[in-house]
Amino acid sequence: MSTGTTTAPPGAPARLPSRLVGSIAFGTLLQALNSSMIAVALVGIRTDFHAGADASWLVSALYLATAVGAPTMGRLADLIGPRRVFLAGLLLVAVASVAAPFAPTLGVLIGCRVLLGLGTAAQYPAGIAMVRMAAARGAPPGAGATGRAPRGVRAASALGILSVCSQTAVAFGPTLGGALVGGFGWQSIFLVNLPFVAIGAVCVGRWGPAGTPRATHRPAGAAALRRLDPAGLALFAATMTALMLFLLSLASAPRWWLLPVVLALGAALVGHELRAAEPFLDVRLLGRNRALTGTYLRTALTYVAFYAIFYGVPSWLEQGRGLSAAGAGLVVLPIAGLGVFMTLVATRLVRTRGPRLPLLFGSLGLLVGGVVLATVVHAATPVLALLAVSAVLGLPNGFNNMGNQTSMYAAAPADATGAASGLYRTSQYVGANLAAALIELLSAGVAPDTGLHRLGVAVAGIAAVLLLGSLRRRR
Repeated sequence: MSTGTTTAPPGAPARLPSRLVGSIAFGTLLQALNSSMIAVALVGIRTDFHAGADASWLVSALYLATAVGAPTMGRLADLIGPRRVFLAGLLLVAVASVAAPFAPTLGVLIGCRVLLGLGTAAQYPAGIAMVRMAAARGAPPGAGATGRAPRGVRAASALGILSVCSQTAVAFGPTLGGALVGGFGWQSIFLVNLPFVAIGAVCVGRWGPAGTPRATHRPAGAAALRRLDPAGLALFAATMTALMLFLLSLASAPRWWLLPVVLALGAALVGHELRAAEPFLDVRLLGRNRALTGTYLRTALTYVAFYAIFYGVPSWLEQGRGLSAAGAGLVVLPIAGLGVFMTLVATRLVRTRGPRLPLLFGSLGLLVGGVVLATVVHAATPVLALLAVSAVLGLPNGFNNMGNQTSMYAAAPADATGAASGLYRTSQYVGANLAAALIELLSAGVAPDTGLHRLGVAVAGIAAVLLLGSLRRRR
């Protein structure tokens, strides 16, 4: 029976319209930009609101909201359609971006960042779900009639484009934020979201695939809410919030009482989801699908190492090497810059060899980088040599990102791609907060060089575990 869509010729890889992939990528820039631009605005915000350490919640609030919001938005994308969720997320971003510059208190501004986190949490899982839907529906009408492969972007290349855009935004977010804050004040880092929102909404609204992964069954209203499993969602949100608060506290004053709270909430979540007819978090699937569960664990570990480098090295450059903030930023630029370039290489490798080889290269490169930090770098290391070290540290990023992202995409069920992509985002933020705690643990009370060398040993240890897992991983 005809479904009203066409498919690519037999044996030809599905290709996606470039304008669709570009539209999705444009929307996913928002999360990376808003995560990185805030770093250069904190001083001005502290001054205007006469705030101290409480201003750091502007960073933590976004991470918390995204960690909880990403799988929620992904699940909604699977139920009511990814294009709707993508556009709804852009609307939340627009509301938060307009309200934030007029916030009367720091608490209201933090609330705007929470809303911003929920909005930006929608773009990645909904975008990945749209990529899978478009790939499943095949080529545009008439493409298969000639027998030639349809023009456009392969699904693997689409994942690479999303990864490149995200890394580019992270790399240049502080630079863009610095220019905006210097010229127009901290309020401008919120208002700059509006052109991205407008362009993304118009493009995705026009070219994004309509419907749901199961086009014949799209619940609405109360039916969609029941299928979302609100009790499971509430337990998941409570568990993740307690976990993230505990991880964030490890960097300063550990709140150990949160640990039993996390365990109790987690046990309640698992118990409820095992009984639910349509669980928010399908724990049975995670138990059966070891490839998907393993990808989440590997991603969390990878991001512990990545953020340990991304945050730890600039701090050492200022405290141990004596560079200015601007100088430190220039020295670490190759970490993000090489990551962008290697993503392009990894994308081609994934298309021809699958994700295993990129993961091997990424783990090996991370191991070499950790050993270099632990043994070679010290306070007297010349700046040119530090630039070379940054390049070494940047090489594995593209391989690891593409390998993990492609593994998740391949292992996720077709009708649950949104939820699976949301949990992938959550695993990244868990890794980021573990990295913050790790940096504080290894650097507290010791000389800067000693702290950096300890960090290198930790990164090398994590990389060795990742390398062993990649070697044992089946193609």
